[in-house]
Amino acid sequence: MTGRQPVCFIALGLFGLYCIEFGVVGILPQIIERFHVTAARAGLLVGLFALVVAVAGPALVLLAARFKRKRVLAGALLLFAVVSALSAYAPSFGALMGLRLLAALFHPVYFSLAMVAAVSMYPPQQATRASAHAFIGTSMGMVLGIPLTTWVAARFGYEMSFLFCAAVNLVAAGGLIASLPPAPASGRRSYGKQLGILRRPPLWLNIAAATLVFAAMFSVYAYAAEYLRQRTGMDGGTIGVMLAIFGVGGVLGNLLAGRLLGKGMLATVLLHPLALAGAYAMLYFFATPALAPMAVIALFWGAAHTSGLIVTQVWLSAEAVDAPEFATGLYIAFINLGVTIGSLAGGWAIERFGIQGSIASGLLFAALAMAMVVLKVVWYGAAPQPLARPAVAAPG
Repeated sequence: MTGRQPVCFIALGLFGLYCIEFGVVGILPQIIERFHVTAARAGLLVGLFALVVAVAGPALVLLAARFKRKRVLAGALLLFAVVSALSAYAPSFGALMGLRLLAALFHPVYFSLAMVAAVSMYPPQQATRASAHAFIGTSMGMVLGIPLTTWVAARFGYEMSFLFCAAVNLVAAGGLIASLPPAPASGRRSYGKQLGILRRPPLWLNIAAATLVFAAMFSVYAYAAEYLRQRTGMDGGTIGVMLAIFGVGGVLGNLLAGRLLGKGMLATVLLHPLALAGAYAMLYFFATPALAPMAVIALFWGAAHTSGLIVTQVWLSAEAVDAPEFATGLYIAFINLGVTIGSLAGGWAIERFGIQGSIASGLLFAALAMAMVVLKVVWYGAAPQPLARPAVAAPG
């Protein structure tokens, strides 16, 4: 058996996971009306979710890595399905919040073990390609989760948007149970050895770079719809089309980045902040109500934005290949921190300089990310430390 089929279900699970995390953004008006809460309070459904992932992620991944990977992955997806189904009929805002926080606890667990499982399905020289294929689910969930759940809610009702997420995760769980080969738990890695990666200064520079890349990404993307509305005058339907094109660009960008990383990791990592800066420059100077040129900009922006997922994950994990699950837990924690920093900074810049302030914020963080990569290379060299490949169990 090739690794293609299990990786497809891993990617589907990632799609379902990110529909859970970001899908509520599209139905916030219904949540506000249903539970009679303010917009600020409803927004906590996303903010507290990310906070739980950031704070609890590394420790929970460390614990979960000691159990059978297949059981943990399938169990997490089944839990996501149950949480989504119960959320559809939550009797109060507090109950809905509690259910989401439960899902947030298992978010980093599934993500971390899923990426390690995806890599184990492919030969060592194709590891980045495996990550790119798995990240298709992540990028689709992050980019299309909001408009898709919004459409389902508008077409079939509020409850169906949650039941849709439940169905996706249930199918992914069944697929993994049927197709993912069993692999032994990674408990042979002691907690001390895994925590020991935190003593590596190069790792912290890579963590800083990943955090700043996500701050750059979400300084702009968090306000994408409003930026397009103000700068181009597009209506909601047209903006939805542009965001869908953005999503297509994201999928293509992830696949391209996976190939480029396999050929030259450092060059790809250095290129990514420049690509982000180029996309932001295009948005600043060339945003237009004309559909064809704006579609080209959205396609490039989506590719530059979403490829940040695999680029930062591979760059960070390269310094901790002897503790891949824990390293990916750290990755999830710090990119969520980057999302928070970027969205807050972008909002602050908009308040003071207008909607184009978000572009300035994105450019600043992209420059800082580039600086972290250059500092790491100058001080410690481009080669990851240590140089051994992660001890990922072979399938079978």
